[in-house]
Amino acid sequence: MILPVPAFEFSHGDSPLLVSMPHSGLNLTSDVQHGLTEQAQKLPDTDWFIPELYSDLEALGVGVIKANYSRYVIDLNRPIDDKPLYTTKTTGLFPTILFEETPVYLEGQMPSEKHRNDCKEHIWKPYHLMIEQELARLKAKFGYAILFDAHSIAAEVPMLFDGRLPDFNWGTNEGKACSGAITNVVTQVLRPHYTQVLNGRFKGGYITRHFGQPERNTHAIQLELSQATYLNDECAQQNQYQLDQEKLPAIKQQLGELMEALLSVASE
Repeated sequence: MILPVPAFEFSHGDSPLLVSMPHSGLNLTSDVQHGLTEQAQKLPDTDWFIPELYSDLEALGVGVIKANYSRYVIDLNRPIDDKPLYTTKTTGLFPTILFEETPVYLEGQMPSEKHRNDCKEHIWKPYHLMIEQELARLKAKFGYAILFDAHSIAAEVPMLFDGRLPDFNWGTNEGKACSGAITNVVTQVLRPHYTQVLNGRFKGGYITRHFGQPERNTHAIQLELSQATYLNDECAQQNQYQLDQEKLPAIKQQLGELMEALLSVASE
């Protein structure tokens, strides 16, 4: 497989914190692109604008790994054997339905098994190997490492959950993926006008569950951020995704404060 763009972009940091962005990619392989339904071509289940929301990480000395390919090519937050992470309805390593429960692919147009295997080898494995190597480097340098897995999702997705999500949805695999100090600092720094929940509908995907090993001084926490905190509501309802310039300063400031709080935990 020859990829039109690299599997991911990575930048080193000089702190114990690494931020992962596995679902913000917009690129497609030709095999996937040619088979998508009209609705899937809009990439509605993307974690929209995550790199833009966390654009100040470099100034904080925080390393970043961000996927270049859409989750419709391969979902980097699922195990490579595609074992389900939740007992409730969800999407897999190679999604076949959108969150709105319509098909991803036109009939008979799903990519071949060879294409799926190539995506595992050339996209999934390199992304996870990079995380593994960087966390090992950070732990060797600082004595510990923290992985922050950055996600976002529409506030209302009936296929996945009832009602409307809180603004900040923290996942720590029921406390198994990171120390209590990390959980405490991120939940306490949140401003009162934002709502939050810990290990609610989203308890952390494969990345958080796999890399979070606090007993080995490697911590992981996932944030599933409601897109209602930063997208233009009217545009989002029409599958047109635009940043809301009135909401943006507040959410960026809040996310910056979260990153600084995590770094303060690391320095204690």
